[in-house]
Amino acid sequence: MARWYRQSKLWPSLLGMGLMVGLVGLSACSRGPTASTPSTSTDAANPQAQRDPEVLRMLYSRAPVTLNPHLATGVQDFEAGRIVFEPLASANRDGTLVPILAETIPTAANGGVAPDGKSVTWVLKPNLQWSDGAPVTADDVVFTYEFVSNPQVAAATAQYYQAVESVEALDDHTVKITFKDVTAAWTIPFTGQTGVILPRHVFEPFNGPNAREAEANLNPIGTGPYQVASFQSGGVTFQRNPLYRGPAPRFRWVDLVAGLAPYAAAREVLSTGAADFAYNLQVEVAALKLLQQQGQGVVMPIFGGLVERLMLNPTDPLAETADGERSSLAAAHPFLSDPQVRQAIAYAIDRDAIVADLYGFTGRPTQQLLLDPRYQAPAEVIPYRYDPQRANDLLTAAGWVDTNDNGIRDRDGVEMTVVFQTSVNPVRQKTQEIIQDNLRAVGMAVDIKRVRVDDFFSADPTQTNSINHFYADMQAYTTGTDHPDPTIYLGWWTCDQIATQANNWQKPNNARYCNEDYDALWAAAQTELDPQKRATLFQQMNTLLAQDVAMIPLVHRAIANGVNKTLVGLQPTPWDTSTWDIARWQRRSPNPETTSP
Repeated sequence: MARWYRQSKLWPSLLGMGLMVGLVGLSACSRGPTASTPSTSTDAANPQAQRDPEVLRMLYSRAPVTLNPHLATGVQDFEAGRIVFEPLASANRDGTLVPILAETIPTAANGGVAPDGKSVTWVLKPNLQWSDGAPVTADDVVFTYEFVSNPQVAAATAQYYQAVESVEALDDHTVKITFKDVTAAWTIPFTGQTGVILPRHVFEPFNGPNAREAEANLNPIGTGPYQVASFQSGGVTFQRNPLYRGPAPRFRWVDLVAGLAPYAAAREVLSTGAADFAYNLQVEVAALKLLQQQGQGVVMPIFGGLVERLMLNPTDPLAETADGERSSLAAAHPFLSDPQVRQAIAYAIDRDAIVADLYGFTGRPTQQLLLDPRYQAPAEVIPYRYDPQRANDLLTAAGWVDTNDNGIRDRDGVEMTVVFQTSVNPVRQKTQEIIQDNLRAVGMAVDIKRVRVDDFFSADPTQTNSINHFYADMQAYTTGTDHPDPTIYLGWWTCDQIATQANNWQKPNNARYCNEDYDALWAAAQTELDPQKRATLFQQMNTLLAQDVAMIPLVHRAIANGVNKTLVGLQPTPWDTSTWDIARWQRRSPNPETTSP
């Protein structure tokens, strides 16, 4: 049973049990108060009453590395950067585009969307200013494209602009985007969190390999309601932008504090009232309900396109090529490359138990990848319901049986033992345990591996614990479409997006999935302008991924933000950051009549 011993030797220990947070040692300007440290005095008489009501206190588990979303290293960078930078438009909760820096949303009727589907024209609001007083013009939109599309910059958002041929300023307030071909997804460039506009006069000297050296990445000039007061290792403090185009934001300061474990953040918002907002609380639902009983805050779940999924590696993470690449397309996995085995695993997992025990009202069991907007979701659910008997039958039919009575199926001297990795997080560790028990019940052994959050989601080509290296047999994480149009997201599953050593593991297809039929459907969807026909193509792609078990969807996950009951004005959307409408947030007196969800 060679595979067991090889794996035991390769994965000798579990990584860090505590959440390790990457901190930034650089500090920008130091106007105003600095980002505060997390409160530890949960037994204070009334932490909420002791706080300055004009300071908005927000809690995140990871510290921002940059405030330039186009150079983001993780969701925390988008969340913080969006407080300062803004796009032309963004989508509200139901997926409808609303103008932000744009005067109106382009349509065919107003002449903004070309009849041939090859261009779109945007008009900026009049009299826009950057926070340093310089005017915002169409040329800033042109420069943003130049910056994002420059390969020397290596922008994190470059994929959202790949369909663009050119961006032209027709005048100071009008910009025309021309696409390489007919493009149905014209709504993606310059919208949402991936579409923020950068000032040419600030970033032009850094439009190259020195992009990450710009001081403006930490102390940016933007158009948003706030500007940076200080950027330190523990977080960022923002102050009002006096040149903001709208009414002055209600909070004088925004204190973004980083480095809290999810439960500690939940306690400060839901139980003690020592903070106003906690981002995406990955805490077991029983603990959240108990903390909400204290009456200081509630959990606000926002369902969009996020799916917690189990990835199955179709390549062998132990085999190594002559160039030193593992999980290579050159070596198939001894059993996870078999669709019948993958189907068996899909039937073996009890999604209902995972949701009931861990997510509650912040998650829903799902068997499909494409969920929102609803009209794009498949009409029929792919039938991988919990059925351990069917899983057993499939594994036996595939030739995997227990020949030595040790409880583990085997074939040709290889035992069905897998290494299952995910990031250090209480909910994910419990998920690993449930799946471990599910698979043990059908004759598969699971070695659990836990990886530091920053390592697991790292884009560093040398970080072999990253999801794109995928040097394990299975891994779990959440991702999904961040635009109502799922073009970019579904493109991750095409053959040319496979993460390999040749592309420094920078491409998103860590499933190593490749199917020419899928690629043809995706290509057709790019140029199909009829919404219903296009939705049908998306549905067919989703069905094909399910049939091939390219991954196993587990939970339709909400972004579960903790919100203090005194904080009102939030209009959350799954298609932008939590901070997209922070200019509207305000404080009111606590309402004891408010009940928890």
